[in-house]
Amino acid sequence: MDVVLLVKAAIMGVVEGLTEFLPISSTGHLILAGALLGFDDGKAKVFDIAIQTGAIFAVILVYWQRIRETLVALPTDRQAQRFALNVFIGFLPAMVLGLLLGKAIKAHLFTPVVVASTFIIGGFIILWAERRSPGHTRVHSVDEMTPLDALKVGLVQCLAMVPGTSRSGATIIGGMLLGLSRKAATDYSFFLAMPTLIGAGAYSLFKERALLSVADIPLFATGLVFSFLSAWWCVRWLLSYISTHSFVPFAYYRIVFGVVVLVTAWAGWIHWAA
Repeated sequence: MDVVLLVKAAIMGVVEGLTEFLPISSTGHLILAGALLGFDDGKAKVFDIAIQTGAIFAVILVYWQRIRETLVALPTDRQAQRFALNVFIGFLPAMVLGLLLGKAIKAHLFTPVVVASTFIIGGFIILWAERRSPGHTRVHSVDEMTPLDALKVGLVQCLAMVPGTSRSGATIIGGMLLGLSRKAATDYSFFLAMPTLIGAGAYSLFKERALLSVADIPLFATGLVFSFLSAWWCVRWLLSYISTHSFVPFAYYRIVFGVVVLVTAWAGWIHWAA
């Protein structure tokens, strides 16, 4: 295996892990990193989706105690059953719409203008959400969520199918606008990511299996490991950060990054393609 290619895989893994759970769109950053590294062919697109699994393993590790307690109590405890049901309900819309519309979205919406617009619009929505009255919050823990709350956040998550929106940004900020506290929205976003991203990764690998071979195992393994390590650090940092800070800095970052997308696309420096 080419050492340079493994280094590129490691860099892409770090980019994925650091951006997957922040409200800044991992997809946009992976495209930028891939273009700069020359790592943007058909196999690289499958790689980008597959290494999300490494980031999810990091979330599972951070939340392992809650996951284990839920699984143990699931047969008899109503709170555990309600929590599992809420995660399932939130996952359903993205699964259904992803299968129905995923191909069309990739074919028609992955353009520089769409990516830049969603970055910038998303930034202003974060600013709006953070300026809302604290009295709007009615759900302070994921255990207080109703199935209707879960469905609403699940529907909002579908907006992330539009490139540049950010899955975590849609679920966290969408959850806050729907009445969840910043902590509850962030926790639920992480739990919802588990079935969503594992499902997307598995489906992508199966669908594009003709592009892959045994020789690709070191490449994908490197990306998974670095995605896991960087995501593990990022998730722990984010949970600490939100206890005393807002998402306002991410909003300004999104707006600036949106401008970067427009400028680089207009100048022909980055090929923003699906």
